Amino acid sequence: MNNLRGLDLNLLLTLDALLSEQNVTRAAARLHLSQPSVSVQLAKLRESLGDPLLLPGPRGMRPTARAEALREPLRQALQALDHAIASPQPFDPGSAKITWRIAASDYSEYSVLLPALDALRKAAPACRLALQEVPSRRLSAAMEQDKLDLAIFTRTGAPPELRSRLLFKERYRLVCRHDHPDLQHAPTLAQFCQLEHVIVSPDGGGFFGNTDEALAAKGLSRKVVLSVPHFSFVCAVLTRTDMVALLPERLVQDNPALKIVDAPIEIDGFDKMMLWPERVHRDPAHQWLREFIAGALKEE
Repeated sequence: MNNLRGLDLNLLLTLDALLSEQNVTRAAARLHLSQPSVSVQLAKLRESLGDPLLLPGPRGMRPTARAEALREPLRQALQALDHAIASPQPFDPGSAKITWRIAASDYSEYSVLLPALDALRKAAPACRLALQEVPSRRLSAAMEQDKLDLAIFTRTGAPPELRSRLLFKERYRLVCRHDHPDLQHAPTLAQFCQLEHVIVSPDGGGFFGNTDEALAAKGLSRKVVLSVPHFSFVCAVLTRTDMVALLPERLVQDNPALKIVDAPIEIDGFDKMMLWPERVHRDPAHQWLREFIAGALKEE
């Protein structure tokens, strides 16, 4: 690269045209420049490269040995540079071979990625997904370091420097096994507090959440007897015990082993978002993936 320092790269376009046309007038027409301008640029090239490059000949100009040696490498280099800075080609999912790295919790995997997965495999059969669990505090750094391309996350705690798109608004529902003996009908608030509850604590070991805050404001409390880090395990627990849980509706709405009951207390839901870094914002492949995921949710 040291040889390019101090050299106007536009001069290389002029040299390429001169070597092809071997005539200043024709090279000027090809470059849409005046003949004097091309002559000035040729003089600069001769000075920079320390070679006359083109000499007068019987039928125009004749390249020197140095110029002949430059002709093909220069043409290839200019073609490569032109290709490198050209506008991105439309993304073809059918032939692409890409590994997309996505941060998602087990709930996000089930509610966002699973609905898109089968159609995604058919549309982009040579592409792969690498799913990871990444805490919110590490999202930006992982994306900056090119370790993540996309995250499925809640609006709360989402790093503000990342691009985002709302996928849907989720709400919590009271869930139990379909033949739960104490929940054939919606419970009263007192009955709700006496039930045995399981809670999801992503950081592990928590027994107090938004529901408990809402109950505490009314001077009440519930019986939380189990704390787990993943939503998927909660569903298994509910089918085998008399425990209950307040869970996101999309997680349980298609599970025939579970029953959804109206809770006697309203708990704020959450916004489910897609998050991505600026570096992939305009990339056609990543744009296609984001639109595909969002489209799969709309078709449900």
